This record gives sequence, C-alpha cells and structure tokens, in this order.
Amino acid sequence: MTPVAERPASLSFVPSSRPPLTIVRGEGASLWDASGRRYVDLGASHGVGNLGASHPDVVRAVQRQAAELLFLGSGYEVPVRTEFLARLTALLPPALDRVFLSNSGTEAVEAAIKFARATTGRSRVVAAMRAFHGRTMGSLSATWRKEFRDGYEPLVPGFVHVPYNDADALRAAVDETTALVLLEPVQGEGGVHPATPEFLATARRRATETGSLLAFDEVQTGLGRTGRMFAFERWGVVPDVLTLAKSLAGGVPIGATITTEAVQARFRGSHHSTFGGSPLACAAGVAALEVTVRERLAERAERLGSMARERLSHLPPEKVREVRGLGLLVGIEMRERVAPYLARLEERGFLAIPAGPTVLRLIPPLVIDEEDLRAGLDAVEEVIGRG
Repeated sequence: MTPVAERPASLSFVPSSRPPLTIVRGEGASLWDASGRRYVDLGASHGVGNLGASHPDVVRAVQRQAAELLFLGSGYEVPVRTEFLARLTALLPPALDRVFLSNSGTEAVEAAIKFARATTGRSRVVAAMRAFHGRTMGSLSATWRKEFRDGYEPLVPGFVHVPYNDADALRAAVDETTALVLLEPVQGEGGVHPATPEFLATARRRATETGSLLAFDEVQTGLGRTGRMFAFERWGVVPDVLTLAKSLAGGVPIGATITTEAVQARFRGSHHSTFGGSPLACAAGVAALEVTVRERLAERAERLGSMARERLSHLPPEKVREVRGLGLLVGIEMRERVAPYLARLEERGFLAIPAGPTVLRLIPPLVIDEEDLRAGLDAVEEVIGRG
C-alpha cells in the first residue's frame, strides 16, 4: 500500500506549469510559507478573506461553537442560526428577508436558479457575457468563459447570454419566457467590470415588466468589498434574489440565497442542503458580520480602493489598457498575458491573482495594513514598469 504522505493530492484540476506555494500560517493580510517567508495577500484568498486570515473574533466564535454544538440538521431551531439570520437581514433592504443557507457561492446560485424556475413556471435564464457564477452544472451554464465550460456539454438548457452593460441587448433578451435575470454588479472573474447604472436599471425594469426575477450575484462583491455593504446599493436597484458566500463567515464555508416573502410564497417544490446553516458556519458568520460593521470595513474599502486606483492610473499605457474597479476590487488590464507579472509579484512577496488571461486582479483583505497595501502597489508599479 502506498503511504499516505506519498499519494498525490490536489484540490484543483486546473493545470499548472509550476508547483504551488505552500502556505502554513496566516494573520490578517500576512501569509507565511514553510520556510518562514512572509507574503502579503493581495488576492490569494480569492475574496474569501475580507477579514484576513484567521481573524481572532472568528476563531473564538468557532472554538466556542465547536465545543457546544458542531452540527444539527436544519429541521431544528438553533439560537446561533437565528442570530446570524437576524444580523444578516438587518443589513439588507426590508423586502429581502427570506434566507436559504448552503455551503458555497455556486450552491447559492444553483438555489437562485431553482427558486426562479419553481416560482415563475418558466425555464429561461438571461445572464451576461464574461459572467462567472460557479462550476456546478446550473451555475456553470450561466458562466460564460469557454475554458470553464469545455468538456461538460451538454450543459443545462435554457440559458442565454447578452453583452455586459448593453442595455438594449438586455431589454430585447428578457421577455415573458424568462424566469431569471442573473447578473454580477461587478464582474470579478470576468475582468473586474462594474455595471453601468443604465444596465442594472434596465434589468430591474424588464424583470418587473415581464414577471421575471432579478438576481444579483454578490458572492465576491458583498460584505463591504466594493465600498458599500452590498454593491447594488450604489445603483439603488434592489433585486428579487441575492446570492452571497466567500467572506460571509470569515473563511468558514457558507452560501446564502436571499429572496423576498413574495418569491417564497410562490415557490413550488423543495430544496435543501444537509450542511447548510450549520451552527459552526453561523457562529463564524455572526462574528464576521460583527467585525465588518464595527470596523466600518466598507468605508475603509472605499478609501483604500480610491487611493489604489489613483496610484495605478499612472501605469505606462504601452503596458496597461485600463485600470478599473470599485472599492478594494481592482483590475489592471494588461496588453499581454498577466501570468509573468503575477510570478514577479510572488518573487517580491506579494500574492495577486488573474481575472482572465490579461487582467491582474487585486482583492486584498479589507483589514490590510495601509503600509502593506502601499508596498504592494509599489511592487505592482515596479514589475509592470520593468516589463
């Protein structure tokens, strides 16, 4: 029998040209590898780490809850779940007060699709080009990029895609056969593209006119990331369905599909998640929401993100097409592939991620020390200036 330590292990089936960095410890926006070298997280958590690594309030909440009640099925009331739902819905517009809890962003989107189809009796879903909504079959069908979809066809039928921020195309695509209009207020994986006010207003108006549901996927943009508690607040457009995940429980897996009483009343069918709403995740969620509000992290993201985009706006145009984003979600669109620049940043001790093949994405913890963020921006300027 092969010893366990020698068995190849992977959490990803994405090909890689080099061995991954091994991280053994984290604190805030700092990460350390096995040799003791420190790195600054400018995106390594993929948006999960709004509170950084192992926030002490979240750690304490998890420890307490694990000692009291690690798991209980959703058929029973648990005080910590009730508290979490109350804290979450208190941050939202009053109409968004029905919450289904799951374990991830893709599960939250799957639930949104099912709720829309079961509520409207229709099957058509209108999403956007460049969209990313997850990798399970329903959310993957709403996702645009070919490399995510290749090898899994046929996908779920009934999905169509329109150009992002093309209000006329969206208006034409949404009709009385549409169950759901599914959009990201800011496309993250798709290149960090914020929506225009006209695009989201058109989505709201057409969904209402046709009896469709409007869903905003804020798995990456929610909980202060864009300089507001939820990105849709910038446009004053309230959806019928909202999906959240990533940073919602401070690093503990969770997903939430939030909708209205009217949608719940029309729902026909059943949907369930065994581990969704576990006491452990809800305890972490209570702590994470408390820190986010207490530390005014949305305001901090707005201030630091504005500073970052101003700094980066002076990058050489022969290398950079555009710098865009909201809050501490920043995309630098290069004129060539971004992988070499990410490697150079890692050599300097800064971990960023791509958003497509040519966009360098900065999505650091909202608690990042300003000194570390400025050092990271210095490093970005250095590696891009060097070419």
